[in-house]
Formats: sequence, C-alpha cells, structure tokens
Amino acid sequence: MLNLAVILRESATAHPDAPAIMHDGTTITYAELDARSDAVAAALAARGIRPGDRVGLQLPNVPQFPIAYYGILKAGAVVVPLNVLLRAPEIAYQLTDSGARLLITWASLLEDAAKGAAEAGLGDCYVAGPAPHGVARPFTELTTPVSGPLPLADREADDVAAIVYTSGTTGLPKGAELTNLQLYMNADIPGRLFDLRSEDVVLTVLPLFHVFGMNSAMNVGIRFGAALSLVPRFTPDAVLDAITRDRATIFDGVPTMFGALLAHPPDDRYDTSSLRVCVSGGDAIPAHVLDAFEQRFGVPILEGYGMTETAATITFNPSPDDRRVYSVGRPVWGVEVQIWDDDGHRLPPGRDRIGEIVTRGYHTMHGYHGNPQATVEAFQGGWFHTGDLGFIDPDGYLFIVDREKELIIRGGYNVYPREVEEALHQHPDVILAAVVGVPDERLGQEVKAFVVPRTASAVTSAGIIAHCRERLAAYKYPRIVEFRDSLPLSGAGKVLKKSLT
Repeated sequence: MLNLAVILRESATAHPDAPAIMHDGTTITYAELDARSDAVAAALAARGIRPGDRVGLQLPNVPQFPIAYYGILKAGAVVVPLNVLLRAPEIAYQLTDSGARLLITWASLLEDAAKGAAEAGLGDCYVAGPAPHGVARPFTELTTPVSGPLPLADREADDVAAIVYTSGTTGLPKGAELTNLQLYMNADIPGRLFDLRSEDVVLTVLPLFHVFGMNSAMNVGIRFGAALSLVPRFTPDAVLDAITRDRATIFDGVPTMFGALLAHPPDDRYDTSSLRVCVSGGDAIPAHVLDAFEQRFGVPILEGYGMTETAATITFNPSPDDRRVYSVGRPVWGVEVQIWDDDGHRLPPGRDRIGEIVTRGYHTMHGYHGNPQATVEAFQGGWFHTGDLGFIDPDGYLFIVDREKELIIRGGYNVYPREVEEALHQHPDVILAAVVGVPDERLGQEVKAFVVPRTASAVTSAGIIAHCRERLAAYKYPRIVEFRDSLPLSGAGKVLKKSLT
C-alpha cells in the first residue's frame, strides 16, 4: 500500500510546528498543512469523490495548491494539474480527456476555467481567491476543519496519483499517468542526492502544475520536511525578494531564470548569501550562464535531466564535489540510461556517439491516459524513448545535444508546433501553416509561424497573432509571422521544416 500523501503525514508527525509553506510573509506549519489538506479530503469524499476519480487543479504557486493537492491524494483521487495559462478550449480538452469530475481554479483564471469546465460537462467548479459571487463555488467550502488526522485512502504503489499533460511534437497533449511509487521515489532519491534537510527553505517559483515544480520542488521539499517559499510568478525582483525574506537555501529553476537573475543589476536590498545550492532543469543551461552565475552568486548550479513521463528526474549531478560541469549528470539510483542509434542498437560511450536517449526504471510513467497506442510506441523495446539526442562519456555522464527535432522550448515551457499549427489552420484565410522555433536571446527560442494566405491582402501578422491568442496559452502563440506564397513539401506532402529559415 502506498498513498503519496504519506510524505506530508510523516513530515507533519515528525515536525508539526516547523514551517511547511511560506508565502508573502505568512507561514503555514506542517501540522496546519496536514489539517487543512485533511479538510479538503473529507469535503471531496462528502461530495462523492472516490479513490481513482480525477480532480482538476488549476492554481498558481499559492498555499491553496499544496493544500488541495495533498487533500486530493488523501481522498485517494488523482490530481490533474492544469497550466494556469490555458484557454477555455484547452481546459475543456484536458478535463474531458482525463475524465475529471471536479475543478479547483483561481479567481483570475475563472472566466476561461468556467467556460472550459462547462464545455467538459463538469458539475462542480471551485474557485480560490476573491471571485464574483455565484459564478463558481468558493474553495472555502472544501476547507471546513475536521477532527484528524484523517486516515489516508488505501492506494497501491502502482496506482495513478497524477495525470500530467504533455505532448509529442504532433497531435494533442497526452496525459502522462504518474504513479504513487514513481512520484515517491522521484521525491526521495533526488532529495537524498543533494542532502536536502528539514531546515532547508526551497525557493518554489517553478510552476507547481508542471512536473518539475510539482515533484522536484514541492514533493521533494515536503518529503524531507523542508519549507517551501512560494513565488507565484517569476521576476528577478520577486525571486530575490523571497530569497532575502525567507532565507531560501535551495533554488530550483530553468536556464532562462538563471539568465534573468544574472542580467539583473546588483542591488543592495537583496541578500542571497543563504543559498547553498541551485538546481537547473527543463533544458541544458548555456555554459556561459552557468559559469557567470556561479561566480557572481557564489553558489553551485547542479544540472539534472528529466521529463513529464519520468516524473522529472532521470539523471542528476549529485553534489558540487561530484559533478561534471555542462553535463546533466549520471542516472539516479534505480534508473538506467542508454544511447540508441536509429536501428535500436546501443551506442558505446563517446562524444561522437550521438543518438536517442532511452531509459527504464521505477521512474517511468504508467502510460498515456486513454492512449494505449502512444504508450506502446513510447516504450518500444522495453525502454522509454525520450526523443532527445545526446551521448554518454566514458564515466557515465550524460550530455544533451539537442531536443526532439521540432520541439520548441520557449522560456522553459514546451511548445508543440502541431498544436499551434492546428490553431492557425482554424483561421479561414490560412491555406497552409508551419511553426518552428527560432533563437531568442532572452527566452532561448521564440515561436515563428510561416503562413500561406488565401490572398496577399487577406490577413496581417497582427490578425494572425490575435487569432492564436484567443485559442492558445500565452507562451504558445507565435510572436513572429512570415507570409509565403508556398511552403517546401516532401514527396509525401509534409512540410520540410528544415528548409524554413
């Protein structure tokens, strides 16, 4: 038996008065977090939510997220975290595809969330934060105190605990089914690697709806009884202020965050001397950013590698004394990694032996929800195929060479060209469209659309961008539009994106 919420219950038992959540100058102790999530679990059960039912959770990094998250788990239900930037059609799709019975959202997201929930046929939509009366039920209805501690619902280790939506470079987003054991081990092993301690404060600005923030920051921190310093939205000043105020010791981020902090002018108002280690993931960090950040802030950045389907961690540099700079580290305990060529043969170590990264172990997902064909394709040969390219050096350290050929990583967020292209093709004056990533100094990559219009005067760049903004999250829609008379096609009729510049 294993219910992932046990990580909270154990820490609350061991350190009831220790801070669990820090947010905007307020603190919630472990005992309080345990009790408040108990209340959510009891309220969900009273509303008919049973073990295995799915519950949508669309919140920024605010205390209500961990309260609801662990409450859903305690009830035995499955968490379906939704990106706060999604628009109504995207919300409806993920709620419908996952089979969610209820949605918990945030006040500022309510317009799109309510539309998406209604389209998905959800009977209940709860909103946290100040919201217009009568539009949705207040989250406070789920937080009436109960006598506790509440027994955790019985769950098996291989039962699904969360469905987190990701995607390949084609098709609609797929729901990766992450199990109790997978999430527990991915909280336990990485935390041990960099010696996370109960006295640590984890600066938590990575979105909690994303697997990196959800597991590598929140679950890891809760597993070891550390405090989470929640920052709802990344800006250099917000992060530096939280580090200074809460004396953060751990900072998990993506490369663009470290670059932005590095570009921020020195300011005597901020004191970052409490930091002892930073963790970078989501993309390979540029060498010059890593070197300059470590020199300026006097704290090491440990790189790791993972993805949604592996509940974050595949490889990691375990410590400042045991790392390979510019590498994403070695496989963590219980995880195997190999490099395969196009014919499925294992490649030996060496910088010139570049191939697809494949992995297997306790860390891989149960499968894609409701999509057995995609699951079979992802696990060909008994190994999970990442779609990423890299090599392993003679000492076993993994180096990422490139992401999956068409995937765009904009500011740490994955943007899947096919999804953007589908939105473009909904425009009545677009005949053909293709989307690629182009280099961007600030974000790493920017989204660019190549469009063939019906007539040269039919549309404008501003019109195309506005059309996409109505249908896609803010990080997905193209900022650059180039009109063409035609696009290069292969013999099979596919757009040759390599020819687009």
